Amino acid sequence: MSPRDLTRLAELTEAEVNRQYVTATSERGRVALGISAADIGGGFSLAMRNDPTGGGWNKTLGIGFAEPVTKKLIGEVVDFHREHGSPSAQVQIAPELLPPDWEDIREAFGLTPGGHMMKFACAVEDFKPGTTDLRVGLVDPQDVDKWATMLSVIFGMPEHFDSMIAGTGRRPDFRPLAAWDGDEMVAGGSLFIDGDVASLNTGATKASHRNRGIQSALLTARAQAAAEAGCRWLVTETGKPTEGESNSSYNNMLRSGFTLLYARQSWIWKPGGVVAA
Repeated sequence: MSPRDLTRLAELTEAEVNRQYVTATSERGRVALGISAADIGGGFSLAMRNDPTGGGWNKTLGIGFAEPVTKKLIGEVVDFHREHGSPSAQVQIAPELLPPDWEDIREAFGLTPGGHMMKFACAVEDFKPGTTDLRVGLVDPQDVDKWATMLSVIFGMPEHFDSMIAGTGRRPDFRPLAAWDGDEMVAGGSLFIDGDVASLNTGATKASHRNRGIQSALLTARAQAAAEAGCRWLVTETGKPTEGESNSSYNNMLRSGFTLLYARQSWIWKPGGVVAA
């Protein structure tokens, strides 16, 4: 598969995962968090007016494929986030899709550079399995709420986010997985299946059980589930390691056979930013 096609898979699958999380959230949760969503320019925009992270859940993904990134398109994105009360928002565009006049466009809307997301892909047959001494497997339907609450607590997310995670765990195109120390659930992760591509997302481990190979084993269990579902490609992402420091998720992906596709810059919009003429 060409690099451009892999970029498309990685970006559009991530956008679809975010769409699924929004639609899986309970109505009570959507109201409490102030969630709005829209399809813009072939991508997906999410606004969370009461975002407890201050803007991390407010984002636009997947633009640049259905139509070029232009001043008009970014204006539509900014208008959406302004209209729905985003405290700030991340405009996330694969670097190869940024137009030659991107500096002029971003300055027109007051977009400032943010952090980087590292995008990875791996052919299913190239995945390298990892192991742990703990039991790892699919979560039984009756334990999905427990799994979702555990992940929400590990991520430090407040009330209503567990309904978002639990909602996806009950959908046929998702697979909830976990690791157990005896009867205690200590880590989890999610797999989203979209045709021949699968997204490995939402992985987290309790602090008491880190550095035991659990996330490598959860990557393996998800890769196996993806293969069983007929997927040919695995995609995932993690934050860029801080210079001079190690990032365990980043290292786990490289050990598991994932190839780094690119580092994607986030462009941050804030309500007080410049409004394009």
